[in-house]
Amino acid sequence: MDLMAYGLLALTTLPPLVPNSALLVTAGVLASQGQAFLPLILVIVAGSALLGDVLMYLLARRFGGPVRSWMQRRPRRRALLEWTSAHIRRYGLPFVIGVRFLPSGRIAGALASGVLRYPLRKYVIGAGFAEALWATYSVGLGYMGSAAAGDPFYAAGIGIGVSCAVAAAGSALQWISRRRAAVRASADERDRAGADGAHKAAGEGDGGAGGADDRGCQRTPKTALTRDFDTANGCEGRTRSPLS
Repeated sequence: MDLMAYGLLALTTLPPLVPNSALLVTAGVLASQGQAFLPLILVIVAGSALLGDVLMYLLARRFGGPVRSWMQRRPRRRALLEWTSAHIRRYGLPFVIGVRFLPSGRIAGALASGVLRYPLRKYVIGAGFAEALWATYSVGLGYMGSAAAGDPFYAAGIGIGVSCAVAAAGSALQWISRRRAAVRASADERDRAGADGAHKAAGEGDGGAGGADDRGCQRTPKTALTRDFDTANGCEGRTRSPLS
């Protein structure tokens, strides 16, 4: 591999949503045949991916409001951001690492971490570890497959097939988790609605979940995505509307 090929690896792993599985598996195959330097491939792939992650994180941290508004324009993006934010708040660093291997997890993890103002140092550690694992896994499929099969085309096919299978499994796990979260949220909402009705019937409607005070703070349950923004805006113990 010449310098241009290494540069292509960096350019395809820096931005998100660029399909590069076949390229990474091929790089592993070439490394197993002695045509590329494996450690350099891993450093370039992991390093450029980490740089892209940090840039997305800093963008979301600096422009949290516009990024949140953009993600909330479509229900699916909004659900993904809310789900990712809730899990980052609950699990912290382990989820920052794990979300990288879920579909759209690279973008969602970086943007949610930035919007929530997750500590930069922890994010870099988590994202760096995740990208190192991802680079080793992606390139290693081609390297080990070629070493075992002896046929570069067969090894590349195996590597791409395994990558697709892992992505499908990640999608299924993500869907199951989000489905369970939606069911729990629906049950909680019904419980709150019942409690609010009882309070209003007893003449305690002023403590209900709806309405807003003179600062525009909505007396609705907080979400993971808006909690830090509400604290900064002085909405103590209450929450602003998630779409505000």
